[in-house]
Amino acid sequence: MFGELSELYQEVILDHSRQPRNFRVLDGANHQAQGANPLCGDQLTLYVDLAGEVVRDISFKGAGCAIAKASASLMTTSLKGKTRAEARALAARFRELVLAGKSDFSNSDKLAAFAGVHKFPARVKCAMLAWRTLEAALTESPERVSTE
Repeated sequence: MFGELSELYQEVILDHSRQPRNFRVLDGANHQAQGANPLCGDQLTLYVDLAGEVVRDISFKGAGCAIAKASASLMTTSLKGKTRAEARALAARFRELVLAGKSDFSNSDKLAAFAGVHKFPARVKCAMLAWRTLEAALTESPERVSTE
């Protein structure tokens, strides 16, 4: 069991949980959405500044477990400069990673740190919260997102 836990809480996840990147309210965000995972208590607000179809800036605020915070942190660092379509495609790839452990992420891609999450079904919702909230934020009329 310890080997599985160390796989889940790899150093990159712990680092992004302790010191989340882009953890702030984004002044001037033109898209935002709120997400919650009531089973774990995770909640976040995602702020996105889209310039046309490009994610010019992205940030989040909220509270949650190490997996949820690290996922939001790594997501925001991965999406800057991507188009809306590229962001959605990355979200689909990440979903496959955490649901089935299937990955086309290289070992050097920090998102690959979440490969072990699929072994812990209760943690999949934690890892997916920011990404599901992103889907809502990228719509024209975002609304509250729940991962129930």
